[in-house]
Amino acid sequence: MLDDKKIKELQKRISNYIADGTIIRGESGRYVEFFLANAKDSLDSAKLLQIASTQHDIQRVAGFQNFNGYLWVINSSYYSMFYMARALLESSGIRIKTDLSIHALIFDALIYYFYLNNKLQKRFVEDFVEAKHEVAELLGQEKAKELVNDYFCEKKKRSDFTYEMGLFAIKTKAQTSLERAKRFNEEIRKMIELQ
Repeated sequence: MLDDKKIKELQKRISNYIADGTIIRGESGRYVEFFLANAKDSLDSAKLLQIASTQHDIQRVAGFQNFNGYLWVINSSYYSMFYMARALLESSGIRIKTDLSIHALIFDALIYYFYLNNKLQKRFVEDFVEAKHEVAELLGQEKAKELVNDYFCEKKKRSDFTYEMGLFAIKTKAQTSLERAKRFNEEIRKMIELQ
């Protein structure tokens, strides 16, 4: 996943971000609650969409027979992880100042400040990367696809997602994304509370 070459590239990018003022170290806490609230809302949305996609009685009452929100379960799950990563960085006094490629920048900062010094376990980084990959593939976000391709070159999986994924596979991926996001949110929230 993150070999030495990719880590060195990431460290160089972070050094450049710090030098150009894109990443600023300072006081913590200013936007932590904002990002925590967004993470919770995103996770709640994923849970609700999962329920609405699987329970026919809910679909009937809501007036949406055969509702399929699995794609958005995956998307909302990823965003809950993204906002939790932002909250963790913010709670540590790491401010991100950019409008360009914020997802790539948050990933780099999360790895640099929390993974490389063993504050964040590898499995949570892998969950974050996998969630980002699934969102990119299913929603066709070109910038996110480029990031994932740069880091992981999972062409076979991308091909399967894009061209061969049936409803059952999307349901399975949605459930996996939701479970992954729940674990990630719980772990990052614990880290924030310990700071």
